[in-house]
Amino acid sequence: MERTLLQWRLLSLLALIVALFSLFFASRSFQETQGNTCSLLPHDHFWISSKRIVTPDGLISGSVEVKGGIIVSVVKEADWYKSQRSRVKVIDYGEAVLMPGLIDVHAHLDDPGRSEWEGFPSGTKAAAAGGITTLVDMPLNSCPSTVSPETLKLKIEAAKNRIHVDVGFWGGLVPDNALNSSALESLLDAGVLGLKSFMCPSGINDFPMTNITHIEEGLSVLAKYKRPLLVHAEVEKDLEIEDGSDNDPRSYLTYLKTRPTSWEEGAIRNLLSVTKNTRIGGSAEGAHVHIVHLSDASSSLDMIKEAKGKGDSVTVETCPHYLAFSSEEIPKGDTRFKCSPPIRDSANREKLWEAMMEGDIDMLSSDHSPTKPELKLMSDGNFLKAWGGISSLQFVLPVTWSYGKKYGVTLEQVASWWSDRPSKLAGLHSKGAITVGKHADIVIWEPEVEFDLDEDHPIHFKHPSISAYLGRRLSGKVVSTFVRGNLVFGEGKHASDACGSLQLAT
Repeated sequence: MERTLLQWRLLSLLALIVALFSLFFASRSFQETQGNTCSLLPHDHFWISSKRIVTPDGLISGSVEVKGGIIVSVVKEADWYKSQRSRVKVIDYGEAVLMPGLIDVHAHLDDPGRSEWEGFPSGTKAAAAGGITTLVDMPLNSCPSTVSPETLKLKIEAAKNRIHVDVGFWGGLVPDNALNSSALESLLDAGVLGLKSFMCPSGINDFPMTNITHIEEGLSVLAKYKRPLLVHAEVEKDLEIEDGSDNDPRSYLTYLKTRPTSWEEGAIRNLLSVTKNTRIGGSAEGAHVHIVHLSDASSSLDMIKEAKGKGDSVTVETCPHYLAFSSEEIPKGDTRFKCSPPIRDSANREKLWEAMMEGDIDMLSSDHSPTKPELKLMSDGNFLKAWGGISSLQFVLPVTWSYGKKYGVTLEQVASWWSDRPSKLAGLHSKGAITVGKHADIVIWEPEVEFDLDEDHPIHFKHPSISAYLGRRLSGKVVSTFVRGNLVFGEGKHASDACGSLQLAT
């Protein structure tokens, strides 16, 4: 009798264990079928396959294993079929390109304070739809500008639970903090990835320009943190513009005369007088200078190349609009094309492409600088008074590819310009490549697919009408975007929740 009772109890216990396991797996299955609200894919562990995967070792056909938001293996096609892979979800993208997600180190999302210009929700949705998996937000155009731990905290609070991709922040180097090392250190300690300064008026009242002394002092502090200083390199000089009909404010050439190449050349010459301190053994060794949105492909670029050759820790970016457009083709009164530095002539554009292909320009960024449509003065067409900035965030990948094809741009170069080098600049070492141990930040796109960027095309940044790219036919359709393993964009849809992560320096 006792033996029978013991057997019964053991059977009951076994049944209870089986029931608990069944409940666990049923619950897990229910959660997966209901879907992760951060992702359109209800799996934490899966493989993605493609005939064209861009890796640090070149282009391969194979598969990438993702688990817990991390890339845990990358296998070539032959090894994939030989291996005893685990029975998890496999997504086969066929001939579509699988590439590290883009990292845009120069974007203005204007949140908080000017979210009617742009905002974290709209800007990061546009990024996700364009294959951008990480943005680094500029410290100005939001209100207030990010120049202190307190103003950085406002940025962080505005971004929480409202970003669809990962977001980091640059802090501002301005006269009020440049000569106060403790103020700069507190801003860097709060988590900014580096600092940004202007060598000319920024157009924003609480973000005044810096001089070379401010920059030199800033570099000495940045050296301790091994973080970069990003510089808008233009200096204002007196201009001699003749009066007359040639100075019609609706003519783009009138605006172009107001920001000649000498402004960039003068600023860069001045800036490079202190970058020698960043050399090995220099007083600012560990700091780094990054020149943003280079427009001039002549003397300015020559000086940068020379400084690099001498060992200065310097990099430079340009933007897709300088590679896509030329001053000769900008229609009269079309202020969508106004930016600073300005878009220059077609000969300059050719030299920029040559510098890109030869590696003299290190990387690309969007410089997405939106505003309210009324500030672009499109009805007046006055280039001298309109707000300057190109809205492009969602389309930088197809623009780069579309305009670069004639120059022989490769997929590996696109990944270098938009992923690998930006990740190193921003110190985001867990991102930027499809390799084991990195975040599963991945874009899948179809380079051969063309589309018309017209009013019927879904555009997610806040004011599509002010984009200079409207009306263009582009190549390169983004199919899917993964951020840390979450499928945040696919088949034209976004995941329901905004689960991007804040990227703060530590």
